[in-house]
Amino acid sequence: MGTPALPLIGTGVVRHRRLRPAVHAFQTGTYFLLLPMRTLRATPAPALARNRFGLLSFHDRDHGDGRADALAWLDELLAAEGVHDATGEVWLHTYPRVLGYAFKPVSFWHCLREDGSLAAIVAEVNNTFGERHCYLLSGPELGYGREATARKVFHVSPFCSIEGRYRFRFMRTAERVLARIDHDDDSGPLLETSVSGHLAPLTTASTRAAFFGMPLMTLGVIVRIHWHALRLWAKRVPFFSKPAPPGAFTTR
Repeated sequence: MGTPALPLIGTGVVRHRRLRPAVHAFQTGTYFLLLPMRTLRATPAPALARNRFGLLSFHDRDHGDGRADALAWLDELLAAEGVHDATGEVWLHTYPRVLGYAFKPVSFWHCLREDGSLAAIVAEVNNTFGERHCYLLSGPELGYGREATARKVFHVSPFCSIEGRYRFRFMRTAERVLARIDHDDDSGPLLETSVSGHLAPLTTASTRAAFFGMPLMTLGVIVRIHWHALRLWAKRVPFFSKPAPPGAFTTR
């Protein structure tokens, strides 16, 4: 038997660049969790505050349909969408709660086959209106380092209309993970975003180091969203009203 998968913490950077009608770019330090969900179901990790308060914690109900077992929700979603070979490890790339608070703009479920290859990725998107939508990426062309696409159907920013497509690219090694999402509208490339970081085992020491290095990290996420929205408004970037959410919870 192989070595059990261990929960990881990533420390890195978020990058965001708007190309038009006004150029607007920023990058900021961040940290995140990378959790082996199947392993954690069988063997809880002492360093992970799961479904309880902690400096950094993970709560299942922050994902999916809000149930007590987020992995059960994911497996049901995959089965309903005809993905039956994602029976290997499931790695969840997500922000933790910090002192009980989290806003998670996007989380990524890396769903592996038994041989370790990538069967599917579920990009779970939340907006500031309390709505959630999932983009399911799967198929024989899916793989680390390859581009996958999905039609944009879910409202995220009032400065982007519901049109165009997302281009996803993921990289994963033992030491590093990267997720990149670019948004193209009908006129071409519009936004370039990514989150990346170096990985280390999640321990009491690494948890404390992340927290005391950025104690208001998740609160800063929501503050920065509104600050940069104000700057885009000042640059006279067109504003789009929020449409109704899509009828289906998942876009294939």
